[in-house]
Amino acid sequence: MTKMVMITYNEAIDLEVTEVLNSCGVKNYTKVTAVFGKGETSGTHLGNDIWPGRNNILYVACDEKQAKQTISCIKELRKKLGREGVKAFVLPIEELT
Repeated sequence: MTKMVMITYNEAIDLEVTEVLNSCGVKNYTKVTAVFGKGETSGTHLGNDIWPGRNNILYVACDEKQAKQTISCIKELRKKLGREGVKAFVLPIEELT
């Protein structure tokens, strides 16, 4: 079954996230840069003087095994970075064309 792993993270740690994905064997992804958001632990990022910073989102379509591996790698990165702001979600893909 195909899954979609969605990884949201502070743009300041883009290199770290990319390195983790490479080490996990993720070869294909879609990146959306400069997105805004607010998280309970990561704070507010609106890209302005009051709420500086932005987020990036990576979408990884993969099989279930790769999804579990990717989530495991992101969990390890979260332990290392603390409050820096990285989260991953696994979503089912109902149709792939």
